[in-house]
Formats: sequence, C-alpha cells, structure tokens
Amino acid sequence: MLLQSVMSPHSVRYLVLTTMARLHAKGDRQMPADDPAQVSIPPAVPCVTSALASAGSSGSGRGVQIVLVLQLLAPWSGDDVQALKLFSKMHREGTRMSEFTLSSTLCACAAKYAISECTQLHAVAFKLALDSNSFVGTAVLDAYAKCNMMKDARLVFEKMTEKTAVTWSSLFAGLVRNGLHDEALRLFQSSQRQGMELTEFTLSAILSTCASLALTIEGKQLHTIIIKHGFHGNFFVASSLVDVYSKCGHIKKAYAVFSDMGRKNVVLWNAMIASFTKHGHPREVMILFEKMHQAGIFPNEVTYLSVLSVCSHAGFVEEARRYFSLLMSDQTVEPNVLHYSCMVDVLGRSGNIDEAWELIQQMPFEPTASIWGSLLGSCRNYRHTGLARLAAEQLFKLEPENGANHVLLSDIYAASKSWENAALARRYLKDSGARTDMGTSWV
Repeated sequence: MLLQSVMSPHSVRYLVLTTMARLHAKGDRQMPADDPAQVSIPPAVPCVTSALASAGSSGSGRGVQIVLVLQLLAPWSGDDVQALKLFSKMHREGTRMSEFTLSSTLCACAAKYAISECTQLHAVAFKLALDSNSFVGTAVLDAYAKCNMMKDARLVFEKMTEKTAVTWSSLFAGLVRNGLHDEALRLFQSSQRQGMELTEFTLSAILSTCASLALTIEGKQLHTIIIKHGFHGNFFVASSLVDVYSKCGHIKKAYAVFSDMGRKNVVLWNAMIASFTKHGHPREVMILFEKMHQAGIFPNEVTYLSVLSVCSHAGFVEEARRYFSLLMSDQTVEPNVLHYSCMVDVLGRSGNIDEAWELIQQMPFEPTASIWGSLLGSCRNYRHTGLARLAAEQLFKLEPENGANHVLLSDIYAASKSWENAALARRYLKDSGARTDMGTSWV
C-alpha cells in the first residue's frame, strides 16, 4: 500500500505530534504565556487525531490512512505543494479517495490559489459522488471563494442539500473577502430566517461587512444578537465589534466594548489601538501600548505598525524612534517593509531627510515605491534637491509609467530655482511617454 513501507505508524505519530506542536506554538505567540486554554486549535487537528487513531490500527488500510494524515497536515503546516503532490500520486496509483482526502487537498489548492486544480478536484468529487457531502462541498466552496470565483462558490452552496454552520461561515467569509458586502448582509438576514446556527466566524465576517459599509444600525443590532447568544466574551467577535463602532465614528462605544472584556488577547488590543490611530488619538494609542505591556501581552507586527503610523501623522519623532528601537530589539517580531516605511515617513515629515536616507540604506530588503515616494515628497517639502533626484531615479525604475514622479521632481527643482534641471525633468517626462493622470501623491 502507498507509503506503507516508507513510514511506520510510529513515524506518522511523530510527524503528527511535532506538526501539532508547531501549530500550537504559533497560537501561543498570540496569547499570554499563562493562558494556554485560550489558544485556538486549528480545524485540521480533530481530523488528524481521528486519522492517527486509524493509522495505528492493523489492516490493509494503514497506508491510505498514513497518506490521509499527511494530506491533512500539509495545508496546516505550510507544505501545500507536498499535499498536492501526494494527492496526484494517490490518484495515479488508483488509491480510493475519501471525503477527508479531497477536502484537505482542496485546502492546499485554496492556499496556493490553484484555480485549475480546484476545478479538477471538484470534478473528481462529482465523479465519486462526494460533491453532495457537506464536508467536501464546503471545502470546494471555500476553495472557489479564496480563488475569487464567487459565482462558482455560490453555485456549489445552492446545490448543497445539507448546509452546516461551517458552510455558511465559509460563504460569508468569501463574500466579505471579495468585497461583496451587500450580498453578504442579505445572505445573513436570510440565514437568520432559516434558523442558521451562529458561530464566531459568521459573526466576525458580518461585522466586517458592517464596518466596511459603516452600518451603525445594523452593527448595533448585531451587538444585541451577540449578547443574546453569548458571544460577547469571544476575542475575535469583540475585536470585530470594536472595528465596527470605530469605523462608524463611535470611538467611545468601541472603547466600551474593549473595556468590558475581562481578558484581552493581542488581536483585541490591536483592534482598539488601530481604532485610536484612525481617529487621530496618539496619546491614547501610546497609553494603550504601555497598558498592553503591563498586562503581559506581547505586541506583534500589527501593534508596532499602528504606533509608528500614529507617530508619523502626529509628528512624534522621538516617540517613533523609541518604538522603532523597541521593535528592532524585540526577538519575537520581525520588522517588515511597512515598519521601515512608517519610520522613513516620520523622519521625512520632520525634516530629517538625511537620517531617512540612511535608514533606507540600512534596510535588509529592497525599498518599495511607497518608501521612495515618501522620501521624494519630503524632499519637496524641505527643498532637498540632491536626495530628490536619487529618490526620483528609483521611482522611474519601479514605476516607469507614472509621470507624476517626473512632475514632482520638476516642481522640486523649480521651487529651488533650479530652472535648467526643472526643464530637463519635464523633457525627460515627455520622452519617457509616462502618464501624468495616474493620480498618485506621495505627500
């Protein structure tokens, strides 16, 4: 049987346990060290546990169960390519497919946005009469939704005779992910009339719709439903509710939801910090950051991005330097290009153009157009023609069709009364054929 001679049951058990340990470790980073009970268990784990029990039994099916275990683990351990290869091998060798094998492989396809493979697997499910299975149908729906094929996802949903709470949640999430907020809201209202069971995922998806459309009334109605059904203590639902009230302009109500939570995870702290950031309350952001530390919650990439962003817009240069220094010394967080972009913006806005340039040179990755654009905008504000030319040259390479960069460089030269260079910049724009109607501004 496939892989039976390659891996012993003991090896499979070791693979499962080590992978599950990695999955739990990822979850632990999002929670206080003293709160392991709150770490969310990945959806694959129950299936893996069941498959492992089967793999330990004797009989001719052991090899198939081993493959099933590997198939289930691959999408959740980040090895999506391996999952697809294993499925192809099983298919070639005529191994019987189960609903679990198909579903886990569909997860891998969705993770890789493998549209062709998704449609092929759907055809396999249809051929094996598994397309009506709620487990497989939901996986097909979710794969189509993640590949931006919402019409196909809706067709799968409508043909399913049995729709579980997970099925509804997958469709809601797909609609929201693809920006179909009005449709998601109508579907939610319809599902409530049909008595659909509420889950934290469904509520979070619909709350996201209310936030995107700034629907205050609907948000308040959902808040009532959340309390009625006992979801008001859920971290992710509360975080989504904070986002709704924030985007509807009700920052005090957002803070009330945040404060009412007895225990808070990093997602909830980030939601409130982001809300204060959007509403231009830098002092509140910094106070929350300190309280977060005092509560024993470790900041992540999102937290640092919010505090750096608010410092940039508030002109808090020294505070930004302190937060950036904390970020660089934090062993649990890896600085990314967005953090550097914020810091370059902070320095540029405050007139520290040379320091911003030095930071760009020290970056461990290639600067983006956004970073060069921020520097160019700062050069215009402070008439720094030398670095303006260097930043513009990089933008010409990254955005050859964006004529706004040429115009901005010409304006910088003109403001410094360097008329010859201004004329050269305009002439270069004409010769390059770049467009001047792209609407990009770096200021």
